[in-house]
Amino acid sequence: MSEKYQSREERRQKQTSQGNPKNKKKRSGFVKRMFLLLVALGIIGMMAGAATFAYLVQGAPKIDKKLLKDPISSKILDKDGNLVAEVGAVNRDYVRYDEIPKTVENAFIATEDFRFYKHHGIDIIRLGGAVMANITHGFGSEGGSTITQQVVKNSFLTQQKTLKRKVQEAWLAFQLEQQYTKHQILEMYLNKIYMSQDAHGVATAAKIYYGKSLKDLTLPQAAMLAGMPQSPNNYNPFLHPEAAEHRRNIVLSLMYQHGYINKSAMDKAIKTPIQTGLVPVKDRVQKDTPYGAFVDAVIDEVKKNGNFDIYSDGLTIYTTLDPKAQTYVNKILNTNDVVQFPDDQFQAGITLIDTKTGEIRAVGGGRNVKVRRAFNYGMDIQRQPGSTIKPILDYGPAIEYLHWGTYHMIEDKPITYTGGTQFGNWDNKYMGSMTIRKALALSRNTPAVQTLQQVGQQVGLDKAKQFANNLGIPLKEIYESYAIGGLHTGVSPLQMAGAYAAFGNNGFYTKPYAVKKIVLRDGTEIDTKPETKVVMKDYTAFMISEMLKSVLDYGTGTKARVPGLPIAGKSGTTNYTDDELRQFGISSSKAVPDAWFTGYTTNYTCSVWTGYNNRSTPIQPGDNQKIAQYIFKNLMQYVSSDVKTSDFTMPKSVEQLRIEKGTMPARLASDYTPDSQVEYEYAVKGYGPTQVSNKYDKLEAPINASATYDQNQNEIAVKWDYPPNGRKGVLYEVSATFNDGGEQKTTTYDNSIIIKDVVPGGSYKFTITAVDGNERSSSAFTSIDIPTQSTDNQNGNPSGNQGNNGNNNGTGNNNGTGNNNGTGNNNGTGNNNGTGNNNGTGNNNGTGNNNGTGNDNGTGNNNGTGNNNGTGNNNGPGTGTGT
Repeated sequence: MSEKYQSREERRQKQTSQGNPKNKKKRSGFVKRMFLLLVALGIIGMMAGAATFAYLVQGAPKIDKKLLKDPISSKILDKDGNLVAEVGAVNRDYVRYDEIPKTVENAFIATEDFRFYKHHGIDIIRLGGAVMANITHGFGSEGGSTITQQVVKNSFLTQQKTLKRKVQEAWLAFQLEQQYTKHQILEMYLNKIYMSQDAHGVATAAKIYYGKSLKDLTLPQAAMLAGMPQSPNNYNPFLHPEAAEHRRNIVLSLMYQHGYINKSAMDKAIKTPIQTGLVPVKDRVQKDTPYGAFVDAVIDEVKKNGNFDIYSDGLTIYTTLDPKAQTYVNKILNTNDVVQFPDDQFQAGITLIDTKTGEIRAVGGGRNVKVRRAFNYGMDIQRQPGSTIKPILDYGPAIEYLHWGTYHMIEDKPITYTGGTQFGNWDNKYMGSMTIRKALALSRNTPAVQTLQQVGQQVGLDKAKQFANNLGIPLKEIYESYAIGGLHTGVSPLQMAGAYAAFGNNGFYTKPYAVKKIVLRDGTEIDTKPETKVVMKDYTAFMISEMLKSVLDYGTGTKARVPGLPIAGKSGTTNYTDDELRQFGISSSKAVPDAWFTGYTTNYTCSVWTGYNNRSTPIQPGDNQKIAQYIFKNLMQYVSSDVKTSDFTMPKSVEQLRIEKGTMPARLASDYTPDSQVEYEYAVKGYGPTQVSNKYDKLEAPINASATYDQNQNEIAVKWDYPPNGRKGVLYEVSATFNDGGEQKTTTYDNSIIIKDVVPGGSYKFTITAVDGNERSSSAFTSIDIPTQSTDNQNGNPSGNQGNNGNNNGTGNNNGTGNNNGTGNNNGTGNNNGTGNNNGTGNNNGTGNNNGTGNDNGTGNNNGTGNNNGTGNNNGPGTGTGT
């Protein structure tokens, strides 16, 4: 019994050591289920993958033998859908595989696909690396395409980096490898690749760049060509020699790395200058394109909108080109028929856009352009803008954020930057207080700096920088010196045109663009129009436009004015420092490196830069610094000739005000302010001045008007006074009537006038009015009656003695009648303006003014009664007591 006894603990240990049959069965069943599940998931995954693959390759194009050899050119259409150019057509010399030198083959394989002869169309190792890069850096960040895949992509597919395109590319590459040998595929590739300069294929490139056949290329030359397909235009040795040399040296290092050349050959080739063997500039044959500068802009824009190869993808590109405007731009730049240029080296860049849409209508890439894809002065140049920056960086932000009106007063005076550095105008002259309208029109510098300082003090300089950035001016920092255009980084005519167009488009900004949409070979349409954004208040846009109109009316841009066309615009020049004048040997301090004009109507915006390629060559003082304005004027006049151009419309957020000139701060003109002292300006509603100027009171009327007749001179002297407290320098308007007849007027700044050749026997009335501008005072009046002319010589004295032989030369009205009982009869009655002799024994028929009454104690009684205002000698006996 005891031998068979087992404790409970012993039995548990025994069971543990032997295992539980039930647990074993459970574990075995779980493993089987997991295995079956994984198998099922694998099958489902494979089916899903196959289904996905089948879906993605669905619709993939078929392999077309013709397309494998001939790249499809892209069509460029103008704004109306008319064909203007084909890009990528037929500039290619075909070369067979057996004509391709081993050096050239090795250079391309080492660079593009060094396992080309080992894979079957898809390089799994390279693809895996690309997948990892795409996972870590985003899809499309790195390609894993083999030479076979590149042939497929360039022949049948687009350059878009999408999963569907990559799957179709891999599928077609596999098919291509089944139908063609490696040598045939390499031949297709080397004849199809784009090599810049409108050329396809390595044989064509050898001829264009080195003027030789493929078999004569040296190692560094073959390496240079092998480096180009990755980015043909950027590695073009004609245009970018430094980048081309760097890329060539990478190719040489890859050839050494993969065992195609030894280190000695690599080092020797790397030391070879990139220019060695290149065709000289004078011998380079270029294909003439009538719209070359614009086409260049299209090529660049297409590249930015997707990974397209415009030279072989067969794209249809709808552009914004106006062929008529572009042809005229070409005429301006390449002849002297429109504008007279000083020499052939003088350059100009032009960009013309639609003010409302931002569509580029024409591009002036430069003068005397000899090569394709040349530097584009209208779009690529980066030069300081000078005073054309003032609306963007100074006055625009001041109106936007500080609500300044166009009347806002500022003083043109020497100032200091916030840091304490003194600053003044370039001419060392200062004009005192003026409106910001006038300051901008006359391009005064210290008011511009003060304006930016005020913006900085009240809302911060970053607000001005943001305002400029929103207009497409890419400022990374801002300083007060930027107020007059001294930017550390320059701008292009394209950028300036885009910025100014926003002012003409009520504050809406659209980045200028040349491509409206791209249509792929499969009919897919890609809309490339940029988004339009609100970048400023409508009151800012309108008031800047109103101020810029004054630039052409009386400011620095009068040469750009087109009569009858409402244009806003701004001129701008840059300056040399004193050190630069010495360094470049420039004798005139008025010489400038850059001259700009940028302006707009409600239809078109145009920006023009002029100068020399090398900044050290100056634009000399004189008319050459106005060429930008002449170009602008002629182009705007031409494109506006057959369209209606409306003026800028005042928005509801703006009000027009009558401002009294010279008031600081600005005040409203009173009812008595002379029109000559009134300016019509604009304010943001609710922010205009409310105080009315009291400088001018009611216009006082003349006083103490009188008229005096001079018998001897036969003229009337009219005189008046003006109140001592009245305005100074008023004009007097004098109106005269004769016998209530017709009115005659004259004006004078004096307080009197003389009326000559007076008509006798009538009545003159005079009205005197003070005038100041359109303001008139109340009037002063005076009048005078002129006596009838006499034939007597009567020097009568109203209380003298009258004899028979006395001379009476007096003149006056004799309204009395009486008997002269002396030795003669005086029967005359009436006006005696004359002078006559009375000898006592004859009849005195003269008429005179005898208003007196008295006794004649001579030889008779004179009972006549009348007024005798005359004076004369009475030699006869008797006394007379006239009154």
